[in-house]
Amino acid sequence: MFNKVDFLKGIVNDNVRKEFIEARNSFWSFNKILYPNFYKEDREFLIELCKTLQAFYENRIIKVIPEAEWRIVESLTGLENYTVCECLMINIPPRHGKSFTATNFAKWILGKDNTNKIITVSYNETLSGRFAKAVRDGIDEIKVEPDRIVYNDIFPNTRIKQGDAATQLWSLEGQYFNYLATSPTGTVTGVGCRYGIIDDIIKNKYEAYNDNVLENHWDWYTNTFLSRLEEGAKQIVIMTRWSTKDLCGKILAQEPKQWYVLKRKAYDEVSKKMLCPPLLSEKSYLNKKSKTDIAIVEANYNQNPVDVKNRLYSQFKTYTDLPRDITGNIVFDRIISYTDTADTGDDNLCSIVALEYKGEAWVLDVYYTKDPMEITEPKTADMLVLNKVNYAKVESNNGGKGFARNVEKNIWEKHRTRKIIIDWFHQSQNKIARILSNSSFVMEHIFYPQNWKDRWPAYYLDMITYQRGGKNKHDDAPDGTTGLAEMINNDSSKIKVRWL
Repeated sequence: MFNKVDFLKGIVNDNVRKEFIEARNSFWSFNKILYPNFYKEDREFLIELCKTLQAFYENRIIKVIPEAEWRIVESLTGLENYTVCECLMINIPPRHGKSFTATNFAKWILGKDNTNKIITVSYNETLSGRFAKAVRDGIDEIKVEPDRIVYNDIFPNTRIKQGDAATQLWSLEGQYFNYLATSPTGTVTGVGCRYGIIDDIIKNKYEAYNDNVLENHWDWYTNTFLSRLEEGAKQIVIMTRWSTKDLCGKILAQEPKQWYVLKRKAYDEVSKKMLCPPLLSEKSYLNKKSKTDIAIVEANYNQNPVDVKNRLYSQFKTYTDLPRDITGNIVFDRIISYTDTADTGDDNLCSIVALEYKGEAWVLDVYYTKDPMEITEPKTADMLVLNKVNYAKVESNNGGKGFARNVEKNIWEKHRTRKIIIDWFHQSQNKIARILSNSSFVMEHIFYPQNWKDRWPAYYLDMITYQRGGKNKHDDAPDGTTGLAEMINNDSSKIKVRWL
């Protein structure tokens, strides 16, 4: 006799079974079915993270010869003469689920193949123990609520071996070893692995900027960790970046072509969007940014590490008031401006206005932008007039002469004044040499308003992160500031003109 209830139950059970099969074949589905409150479809970054880890496991991150870059392919069918990536680096901001996803990845690949052997490394034994316990307990979870899906529903043949389930070293049924959790100071001898996972081995900024700690990490990685990898084993390094000398920095310096790097910023300056707003909102990000050292923010949240000890500018002087005479009036010799126009589309125009007095400068305004000249020309003109500049210099290289002429034209047509002397010139001296030779003057004799970090954040960032040696992504701020220093020190036109 037909039973409608049993029939509907059969449909439901059949759909559930399909869901289980999908979870076995898809790491994203596995996470979504077990942890639906965290792995949601609108969290696109988590989808990307899960799909990258699955592609890595399935050997679908490849480099087809003679290609220079790794890429993820949907299928290996029909492909020939390619190399499979065995090293994956994931650099993502804090609180974006990297450790949680790494523990789930360990569970998933053990369910896919119970002969997999995994070593995970965290910064100390306590954290590595939590990592191991999360993997072990997730596999061993007992089904209490009939409607709640657990790991065993998806991978019913994967079980923890009874009597061999210590927190940090354990096996699955039928195996002698599957999982070890340790730290750079812990034990890792006696076992090998197919998957070596390093998860955030730097605890805080004090370790991040301690050369001895970083060198110990590198020594441990090269002499201990790598020796535990079996032939054909794969490495995964998951880190919030701290400095150019952290483990990721040293690995990429030694062997950049071997690693596929998934690197994502918390905030994209171009799209003005957060990476994953439910995990880190723009409001929270800006709050953290306002209270945290900019070098740490850039490294941790935007994967832009700097070598703090090799910064060119070790300090900057600030002011709360401009120089005044005994009657309280502002005193100065002249108000000057220096402008360095953008050389390429990725460069910034840097225009600085400062009050000059007795061979020193008090910065009044900064215009630092990638906007095109049709926008920067009238805005620069407005800034010069607003700050009552007497004398402005503009580098004539790369279109600077035309820029200067148009600024002068804008000043007359909009503001009807010719009080601002605009002088353009060709800069023939070496940029880096100029920046280095004037750095001491910049630190000792140029003063910034106390809130300059908030007023001109992009300029501030490029000033405090500029490196003494090596490549710098942006040098427009130091270059423009150096020009200001040169105006004070080298100008033959030391005219004292005032109009307030």
